[in-house]
Amino acid sequence: MSILADLLNTVFERRYRFGLARQDDRPFEDLTADLIGATGEVTGQAVARQLLDRYEGWSDADRLAFFRHLATAMDVQPEAVRAALAAYEEAPGKASYRAFAAAAEPPRQELIRRLNMVPGATHLLVRMRADLLRLGRGEEALMALDLDFRHLFASWFNRGFLVLRPISWESPAAILEKIIAYEAVHAIDSWDDLRRRLQPADRRCFAFFHPAMPDEPLIFVEVALTQGVASSVQALLAEDRTVRPADQADTANFYSISNCQAGLAGISFGNSLIKQVAADLSQALPGLKTFVTLSPMPGFARWLADRELSADGMTETQLRQLGAHYLTRAKRPDGQPLDPVARFHLGNGALVHALNAGADISPKGLGQSHGLMVNYLYDLARVSQNHERFAAAQEVAMSGEVRGLTSAAESALKETTE
Repeated sequence: MSILADLLNTVFERRYRFGLARQDDRPFEDLTADLIGATGEVTGQAVARQLLDRYEGWSDADRLAFFRHLATAMDVQPEAVRAALAAYEEAPGKASYRAFAAAAEPPRQELIRRLNMVPGATHLLVRMRADLLRLGRGEEALMALDLDFRHLFASWFNRGFLVLRPISWESPAAILEKIIAYEAVHAIDSWDDLRRRLQPADRRCFAFFHPAMPDEPLIFVEVALTQGVASSVQALLAEDRTVRPADQADTANFYSISNCQAGLAGISFGNSLIKQVAADLSQALPGLKTFVTLSPMPGFARWLADRELSADGMTETQLRQLGAHYLTRAKRPDGQPLDPVARFHLGNGALVHALNAGADISPKGLGQSHGLMVNYLYDLARVSQNHERFAAAQEVAMSGEVRGLTSAAESALKETTE
């Protein structure tokens, strides 16, 4: 069946490319209506292909007009939803539920599904959502449209469809170029820099891929295998560091996690990625007993500045105390941690393990956190318990050391306000 499907797709592509499919210069509003109403697969694919090809050549203004059309003309009809719900309440059953479900789903969801019938369309739709997020910020109707994209992508990019692949120095150059481009935590400055992260025996890199986007990593993680928990990213990435055999390592340090596709924002892969990589590494290297991150604290410097607290003149201990307070006590109005990286790891069941001063002395590290970094510990025996407590009551799991730093910071902050 797979071979037959590939053959049919090839025939369709050639038919379209050689002009046998009818070219249509009508407004996109007419094409979207035709696509929704198409009953034949070949006809539907031809219209979908024309829409996607036309979208690729549009300006931002054209794309914004397209999004606004989807958001308004292809929205749900409240009257129809209310009538269908009333009918279902009066006589619950298969037919009334089907009618309600059809009324409650906006036609634009089906349009996006039909666009995805075109071979290679999944990646185009991911890029389309990236445009929507970029152009539609602040427009409520367009953000409602984004919920439809996000709803569909959450199903299409379900963990069951993702493929975990190791990335090594022997991986195809096209993939390696994308790793360089997508690295979002610690910039990769050159091919030699990339080689130092991939080739040595004590380094690993893994990425999730989707079968519909086999050459596009969705998210990747870089791992350093060490003896003991790493406390400095410069030491991990140093050119003259000593390379150790992997089987001598007792700790896997996840020092960089990068999301690659802006159009998949809000679709969480990191939780599954870390747990899968930890499981695979522990099976391949039984000597690994500890799984931690060495993570940035991107909002810490701004948080200090907002409170008119200067890092100048602070001791390393004082900086670590305030950093611990920031991670464990500074909250958003919804009760979630203020720091985005903390929200991610704590939500995944990690605990705040240690604070490290002078851990990232790059301009970026000094600018966002005065060089401070944090280790989040993934204790595989306690991850589920930590996750449940955090989800239910925003309870932050932390080591005794971090708890002591937090208490000291609270005392010091109290004194400065009295």
